Amino acid sequence: GASRPLLVGDMPFGSYQASTTDAIHNAVRLLKEAGMDAVKLEGGMEVVDTVRALTANGIAVMAHVGLTPQRASQLGGMKVQAKTADAARRLVADAVALEEAGAFAIVLEAVPAQVAALVTERLSIPTIGIGAGVKCDGQVLVVHDALGLSGAFKPKFAKRFVDLGPVIVEALRAYDAEVRAGTFPDEEHSFHMSERELASLERSDTRATPKAV
Repeated sequence: GASRPLLVGDMPFGSYQASTTDAIHNAVRLLKEAGMDAVKLEGGMEVVDTVRALTANGIAVMAHVGLTPQRASQLGGMKVQAKTADAARRLVADAVALEEAGAFAIVLEAVPAQVAALVTERLSIPTIGIGAGVKCDGQVLVVHDALGLSGAFKPKFAKRFVDLGPVIVEALRAYDAEVRAGTFPDEEHSFHMSERELASLERSDTRATPKAV
């Protein structure tokens, strides 16, 4: 991994839901074996006790509310969250509780910009937005989305700063065509022996000894 940035490992689904004991064990593995500096958990009030247990044991935790991809089916799909006043109040309460439990930052995903601004104002820890407007303290975007490598999948909040997908496909098709045509590798992309060594090789008996059956 990178050596200078803070590395946050996203805890996989099932690695922290069963018990706080499981969560601590798996989080420790993520830090020690993967070289992470912190872990990230998805969820609101339902993971507050887990966050509290992790931070009490010296594990830095980043929280994640709003659209939580690991729970997308439960949320009705990859949809914007906290669109109603009641849902927004619950999200703010979740964020406050997670901060009180010891989270050092919180991701706000796919929530109205006004709600994200309210959460950012209420919290003392940084908010990191993805599809949550410009008022968050920081922003994150999946690199595949930013580079246009996600095919037809294009969420509204995922701006494509360059469309590399078609360029990569074109390059691979060109490679395939040249290999099939026998034009690659060509002289420029091949290695050669010196004439002297080649002559020595041709003078020697290069026939392979038949393998025993």
